[in-house]
Amino acid sequence: MSFIKFIFIFWLLISSSLCAQTLDTIKSPDTLSVTKKVQELKFNPKQLIIPGALIGFGLIGINSDQIKDFNSEISEEVVEHIDKQITIDDFTQYVPAVSVYALGAFGVKGKNNFKDKSIILATSFLIMTVTVTGLKSITKVERPDGTSNNSFPSGHTATAFMGAEFLYQEYKDVSIWYGVSGYAIATFTGAFRMYNNRHWLTDVAAGAGIGILSAKAGYWLFPTVNKLFASKSNPNRKSAFIPYYDGKQVGFGYVSSF
Repeated sequence: MSFIKFIFIFWLLISSSLCAQTLDTIKSPDTLSVTKKVQELKFNPKQLIIPGALIGFGLIGINSDQIKDFNSEISEEVVEHIDKQITIDDFTQYVPAVSVYALGAFGVKGKNNFKDKSIILATSFLIMTVTVTGLKSITKVERPDGTSNNSFPSGHTATAFMGAEFLYQEYKDVSIWYGVSGYAIATFTGAFRMYNNRHWLTDVAAGAGIGILSAKAGYWLFPTVNKLFASKSNPNRKSAFIPYYDGKQVGFGYVSSF
């Protein structure tokens, strides 16, 4: 299978997830109305199918000789056609999540206000980081370029797909194309991780699943987490998480006004 064919199939898989979610929203009696919007994403077992399949494929691939051979074939084909590495994936991984704040700054209203969506993003990021870091330390899969043993899963891909799902959930009621564009950027982020010979197919697939699931979990947990930041003694108190990137690390800062 050529690298281009893989990208096409991977994108079709992710697109099917978007279509399924959109149809669910249209058919559901809990569909958001124009006058009243719910702030949390309610849990539905169907939401586990796509991310679960991606994570499962990645985990099975760790010990499957057949999938390992498939990984190697893709890696060899990619390396064969590489003239030079393009590190654009170091930046595109953040584009979907940052887009949520950029759209808000330009006056395009999403589902949640700044504080609520920041809490959701911070929760999602924490879940994703703990999961990715934990799996990397447990599995110790060697990278295709042989530089280290922390290949599985792809953190860049997880970050990108977490942001894509976050963008989709915040703006799907404005236009489905916001979500499509976010998932397109996330898909190419994963593709470039393989193009740069930094990850196997299974790393990217698992990273995508973890990212999507982490974002969904951020919405599921929002009502509970939000209570931690509510202040009964000072109703005028405002607080928010602010994402940052210093060129090497990504994180979140907490700001509160009294």
